[in-house]
Formats: sequence, structure tokens, C-alpha cells
Amino acid sequence: MRLTSHLQRLSETISGELFHDDLVKSIYATDASVFRILPLAVAYPKNNEDIKQLIKFAKTHNTSLIPRTAGTSLAGQCVGEGIVVDVSKYFTKILDVNKKEQTVTVQPGVVRDELNNYLKPFGLFFSPNTSTSNRCMIGGMVGNNSSGTTSIRYGATRDKVTEMHTILSDGSEVVFNEISSESFQNKATLNTLEGNIYKTIYSELKSESVQKQIIDNFPKPEIHRRNTGYAIDELIKTEVFSNNSEKFNMCKLLSGSEGTLAFTTQITLKLDKLPPKQAVMVAVHFTSIETCLNAVELVMKHNLYTCEMMDKTILDCTKHNKTQKVNRSFIEGDPKAILMCEVKAFTKQEVDVLVEKLIKDIETSGLSYAFPKLEGDEINKANNLRSAGLGLLGNIIGDKKSAACIEDTAVALPDLANYISEFSALMKGYNQEAIYYAHAGAGELHLRPILNLKKSEDVVLFRKITTDVAHLVKKYGGAMSGEHGDGIVRSEFIELMIGKENYNILKRIKTVFDESNIFNPGKIVNPLQMDKSLRYKADRVEPEIKTLLDFSASQGILREAEKCNGSGDCRKLPEFGGTMCPSYRATRNEKDTTRARANALREFLTNSNKENKFDHKELKKVFDLCLSCKACASECPSSVDVASLKAEFQYQYQKANGVPLRTKLFAYNNTLNRYGSVFPELTNFVFSNGITASILKKSFGIAKERQLPLISNRSLNKEFQTIKKHIESKNTIKTVYLFNDEFLNYLDTPIGIDAIKLLTALNYEVKMVKNAESGRTFLSRGLLEQAKEVANKNVNIFKGLITEKTPLIGIEPSAILTFKDEYLKLADDKVSAEKIAKHTLLIEEFIQQEIKLGNITSDTFTSEEKIIKFHGHCHQKSFGNQLSSFEVLNLPKSYKVTIIPSGCCGMAGSFGYEKEHYEVSMNVGEQTLFPAVRKASNDVIISANGTSCRHQIKDGTKREAKHPITILREALV
Repeated sequence: MRLTSHLQRLSETISGELFHDDLVKSIYATDASVFRILPLAVAYPKNNEDIKQLIKFAKTHNTSLIPRTAGTSLAGQCVGEGIVVDVSKYFTKILDVNKKEQTVTVQPGVVRDELNNYLKPFGLFFSPNTSTSNRCMIGGMVGNNSSGTTSIRYGATRDKVTEMHTILSDGSEVVFNEISSESFQNKATLNTLEGNIYKTIYSELKSESVQKQIIDNFPKPEIHRRNTGYAIDELIKTEVFSNNSEKFNMCKLLSGSEGTLAFTTQITLKLDKLPPKQAVMVAVHFTSIETCLNAVELVMKHNLYTCEMMDKTILDCTKHNKTQKVNRSFIEGDPKAILMCEVKAFTKQEVDVLVEKLIKDIETSGLSYAFPKLEGDEINKANNLRSAGLGLLGNIIGDKKSAACIEDTAVALPDLANYISEFSALMKGYNQEAIYYAHAGAGELHLRPILNLKKSEDVVLFRKITTDVAHLVKKYGGAMSGEHGDGIVRSEFIELMIGKENYNILKRIKTVFDESNIFNPGKIVNPLQMDKSLRYKADRVEPEIKTLLDFSASQGILREAEKCNGSGDCRKLPEFGGTMCPSYRATRNEKDTTRARANALREFLTNSNKENKFDHKELKKVFDLCLSCKACASECPSSVDVASLKAEFQYQYQKANGVPLRTKLFAYNNTLNRYGSVFPELTNFVFSNGITASILKKSFGIAKERQLPLISNRSLNKEFQTIKKHIESKNTIKTVYLFNDEFLNYLDTPIGIDAIKLLTALNYEVKMVKNAESGRTFLSRGLLEQAKEVANKNVNIFKGLITEKTPLIGIEPSAILTFKDEYLKLADDKVSAEKIAKHTLLIEEFIQQEIKLGNITSDTFTSEEKIIKFHGHCHQKSFGNQLSSFEVLNLPKSYKVTIIPSGCCGMAGSFGYEKEHYEVSMNVGEQTLFPAVRKASNDVIISANGTSCRHQIKDGTKREAKHPITILREALV
């Protein structure tokens, strides 16, 4: 209790924030590794003074500080028992660019790709390029000495760091940069901690015998991707310790030190000129891993910019991910491995010559059976496929997963084939089929065994395999930690890799920097055990958790949450496209990421002693800002469906705590609208009148800034009966069933009328039945029993009607797509539900298909010129066919259509109406959507196919947005 009060006092003292509640601690207990350690607290420092106070607190109270940026570390660098210090929220400034010197100075929380977007106009870029580059941060890259795909051309992060501003363990601020031998000796005389550091470095490394000992035992110098402890082998190359003219720079030591020596607050990086724009990637296909590796030295003679490998396991994972299915179109046959070889040049002619030479050598070798050339966006798709590799491994259903323990080994290129041959034999001895992917051209493959770390026998294997591989790597003079760092998983093996004497030097260096061991203890020196502190307790009895939604595809809701491996794709910023995760983009708080929600649910379902394991306010808090956009189901490489997790949580939580009145109001919206439609003029007067609307909003916690949706004069059911009487009988192309959802029937009736008139004019027979509402409002509010009842009703209504020849089509994406998504988890008659889902289409998808069949042509539409900007609904994006709306809007020959590269609009049904969510809702809209709409001139038509999206656009920009079907109906001639 006493320490809790001290933490509370600290939180009141620092300018930033400090949390020590169970929710935040559980979220930060894991990173992207297999480890779990509950921290004492989590801090978001705002400035250097905050960090100094944290250092003082750690020393006074015998605890530690664990630095963290994006938290995607694979080796457990970002977990620990002390205070996790997350600099990703406030230390995010790009401070200075020096074009002449080709340098940039940044704070550690700057995202790598964000930095390169900023640098592009200068003709410069920061070249190390990890697969997580759209969310990883410079501080983490320096801490891990990251390399990525470009290292064969540009080197690793350590090669780029020229200066670091740090705070040492005594609270002193020290700048480390390039200095001469004379300056080094002057610093060594200082009577300060900085002086002691230089003095100790000199005394430890000055001896020729020590330097020989380092050279003999550290990884071969030609292996440029290596961490393996502190880089003392780099320091002895300088003029302080040799005849070389290279200046001494302590940054070489700090890079790759994982925050164990000092706390970094500012980093200056050496930049490279932008690479040539002309690029071609040759995707070389192989029938075996062996032939692939035998080809590496051959292709590397061609001055490649990247040389990356993917094996069949990775490629097979991509088959089941909605986003990656599109990216794998270049694959021919069923390769056991692919090498992605990229060449670049300044002209098309030059690059064509390079490609021709490369392909000729590949053909002559006879090692490959296919080598398609990829250009332009095809290269981006292939790179996205490779980048998703880590997360895709989380798609393995069940408890067996790819274990990150030996995935970071690197050997000299001439040793690669022999090393992998011995490695494969070793793995065969353990009954393992390892996964091979990543940086073949650099002699580093991310090799992973498949283990169930919930079982003690596999935890034993976890250590045995890692130990045996460490000995094998040592045999080849390789690096055990090529780029992902030592962390918890590999620090135990540093002494084996570099020898006891050298390891003792590292320990003494750690001591002089950090005598009290407050900086990230348990990593590199005095390591934590690699088979302890795992995410799962071995041989535990798996919690039995009954759910209303069917999570059997993932073997239960707990395993659905456990699919999240922490790769952090949900932390990418709006400028990098996609939709996931809207609330994180608005708040920049880890709590609001998809990862945090999955981790928190896993924590409480696993460790709760309550009969209802969902009954925790912490879970209510972590799911509060989830907009249920469903982007995670497609954009997350592990396809963790957090929207479904939230719906189930809400249902279970409300079983224990009751259903709030406002929740019922929104959930039963369709019923209330039906009552309101009896006297629509009166209802609309109450909704639009300033006084009555204000009373309603205040009473039900609705944001005062919102406009309440108005009721249509007549329901679509009634309008359809009238329209039917005036439709002439004629031969039709096809019969379709239009799903009359709860939005169309009472709110967006004019759009429904437009759809009927459009389809009829295009020679389709439109049928409507008295179906139930979609259940979307029940799903979004966690009323799953009601949603299940609706799903069963609709499946029963449509099961004898919907076929390939008579499809079900819908207008509101969130409503019609329940048939393809949630109904499969709700309906009792799964067979019928799946058959209906197979032939259920968004109306734009239906028209898109008919265009391809030649049944609909542009001749039916106006030739008038119009410009349209389209915003797609989140659920449509999740199902991967936003282009259907684009193609439909392009039907009129002179219509020019662009898709707004927006994520979620921010309304998300009732979410944006709730007063406590209004600010976040508008913040999400302001990220991309609102600015794009405001920028459009008044003659540009704004289009959106989601009812919530259209309301959000109106509230946020005062512009009316039209449904694509209305635009098309108006274009009929």
C-alpha cells in the first residue's frame, strides 16, 4: 500500500501521466514476444524532467524503468516488473533536418515511415526498413539495432546513429556523439558519471589481448546484422584503440543496448538519398528450401536492393487473410519457397537490363521453376505480403504457435546453405517442421519452431531447441541476435556466443552505466530465464468459457483473443491507409488499440476468479472506444475479430450488471421508429425542434451537437406496394430480393425507392418480403439473444428463396453484411445461413457483377460530366470490395470518381451520438474524411453508402452525401 501511495504522488508530480491500475498494467504486461510480466506501473512522460523524476523514483524505491515505444519487440525487451516508460505518445517530434549534412534529429517516439514521409521532399530517407515500419519508432529501432529488408544495401540502424541525447542513471543529461581520441581522453578525466563511463570503456578495451579476444569470439565481421550483447567489437575499431582513423562514438554501444545503459531522449540519424524510382522485383519460385538457399549467393551477385524469402507455411497463411489474398496473386503453383529479389535503376532501360541479367542467371542455374516480374503496385503488394509474415503466423488455429526464440540467427552468406542444412536436420530430430522467411540476402532467416507453450514438454523443447541452435550458430561464427535483439529470450546465450571473458566486460560496462540496475534489468546481462515468465502457465487447466456467439472457428473466444501476437498493426497512423484502429488514431493511447483489447480480454478470462469472467469494469473501459468497425478482422494479420469480442463482452457484462436505458433506446431503434412513423410529422417536429430535441438529448446522454435522424413519411414496405402497381410486366434479366433493413424502412426510404427504380429500369425484377430487421443495433449494443432471434427469423424467411439465380441484395452495408458475418455465428441453422451468405451481396457488388456479365452498360446513363468523391463504409472495406462502389459510380461515361482514402468516419452507429464519445468520433472524422470533403468544391458530389457515414459527413462538414445508388438512379436516361 505504501508504494501505491508513492506512485500516486509521482503521478501528481510529473507533467505526463502515470497509471498503476490493473487494466493498464495488464495491457503492458506483454509485447510481441512470448513473455508476460505485470509491471508496477506505466508512465507517459512529457519531457526530460519527467524522466529524471522517474529515474529518481526508481532508485529510491528499488524498482526499474522499462523503455517502450510501439511495443512490437519479439524478444521480450519491453516487459518487466518495474515502470514501463512509454514515450510513443509525447516524444514524437521531428526536431531538425540538415539537408547539407544529410542528417535528421528526432525524438524516440517518431514513427519510421512518418519520418520518411516528412523527409521525402528533401530527397532523403532513413534507410533501415523493418516489416513494422508504419508503426515502429526510431527509439525502438535504435534500441534493437533494427535492420529490415534494406540492410544488404544500406546497413543497420547502428550505422546511421550519429548522436544521442541521454539521461544517465544519476539523472545527468549527456550527449554522446563522434569524438576524437584526444576528446575521449579529456572526457575520461571528468569527475562525473560520464567521465567514469569513458574511463571504464578505455580500461576494459585498451589491451591488445582483450581486443584479439573480442575479434576471435564475436560474430564474423562480414555479418552486418548482429546484436549479441553490447557492440564492443565496434568500439575497438576506432582511433582510440587502433591505428584506424575512425572517430569514437558511444552511440555504437548504445545502439542495440535495449535501453539497459541510458534513457534516450533525442537521436540524430545519418540519412541516405532516395533510391532510384525504377524498380522491378523478380519473385523466384522454388520446389524446396534447399534449392532456394542454394540460389541466394547467385542472386546476390546482382547488386540487389532487397532479397527476401517466404516459405510455404507463410504463403499458406496468406490464403486465409482477406487483405493478403489480393497480395498473393503473383504466386504460380504451390512453391515451397520464394525469393523476392528487387533491382533498381534511374531509367527503365537500365532496370530492364539488370532484370534480364538476373533472370538469365536464374534460368541457367535450373534452380527455379518460375520467376514472374513485378512492377509498380505489384511490388508494394508483394512487400505487404512479406511484411505481414509475422502476424500471419498467428493465424495457426489452436494452441500450437510459431515460437520466437531462434528466429533471429544470422550467418555469413557462404555459410547459409550449410547452416540451414544442419539446422533442418536438428529440427527434424525434434520432430519439427520449422518456418523459414525473411532476409535471405543478409544471411538471416526468421526460423521458428511450432510449439505449444501451454504444455510443459514444449516449454522444455523451447529451451532445448534454442540451446542447440545457439551452439550451431556459434559453430558458424554467426549471430544469435541478427536484428530483433537479445531481450529475455536470447540474453542467456550471450555468454556462450561471445565467451565468458567478453561477457564479463559487458557486465562491468552495464555496472558503470547503471550501478543500481534501474534500466531494463534482465536483458543482455544478468538475464531473466528464457523459459520463465511466459504468457501462459504450463499445463494449466484451460478455462471453459461459454459464449452466445459461435467462436468454434478459433476453438473458443479465449483462443480468438490469444491469436493477437502483439505485432502492433493496429497502431499504424491514418497516413498509412487502412481503417484499423480508429480510436487509437484519435487518442494515441495503447489502451485504445485492437491489441490492448485482445490482451485485456485474454488476461481477465484467463485469470479472473469470478463465475462470470467478463464481469470486470476494466474490460468495460478497454472496449469503450471500440467502434466495431471490423477492420481488425481483415487488416490484422492474425484476423482477431475484436468487434465480435466486444459484442460478446457486452452481452456477458450486461447479464451481470443489467442493460442501461440508453442501450435499450439505441438497440430498439427500429421499434421506436416504427411507432414514430405512425405520426411522422409530429415525431420529426419533436426531433428537430430546439427545445424538445435538447430535452431528449440531455435525457438520454446524446451529444447536443448531433442532429437526430428524421423519420420518412412512409415506410419502404408501403412504398414498394405502390411502386409495384406501376411496374410494367416484361422479360427481366434476373430476379433479386431486396433486403428491407431497419434504416431503409423508416429513415432512408428515398434511397430504397431509388434502388427499386434503378434495378427495375435496368430490367431486373425486384422482390421484397416482410423480413425482420438485420439485428445490427442489437449486435452493436450487446443484446445477443435478440440478435440471435432476428438472425434465426431471417435465415428461416430467406432459406428457400436465396440462390445464385435469386440473390439477396442490400443497401446499408452494416445491415446486409450481417448475413455474411454475424449470422454465421448466431444462427441455429448454420447450413442454411452459409448458403444464404454465399449469395448475399451489397447492391454495388451485385451491379458490379452484372457489369462484368455485360447485363448493365453505360449506354443507359447520362453523358453529362460530374466529379464524385466516395467514402466507403467500414464493413464494406472489411469485406474487401470498396471497388464495387467505385465501378458502379463510374458507369456513366463522363463521371470522374475518386475514393477518399479515409478510414472509419467516426460515427459507427450510435457511438458518435453518445455525448462521452462525441469528441473522439469527430477526431476520427478529422483524420482524413472531413478535410477531404471540405477541400472538394461545391460542384463535387460527395458519396457515402453508409447511413452513419452520411450523418457524420453532414455534422462534420455541413455537406450532404448521397448514396451511390441515388447518384446512379439520377443518372438514368
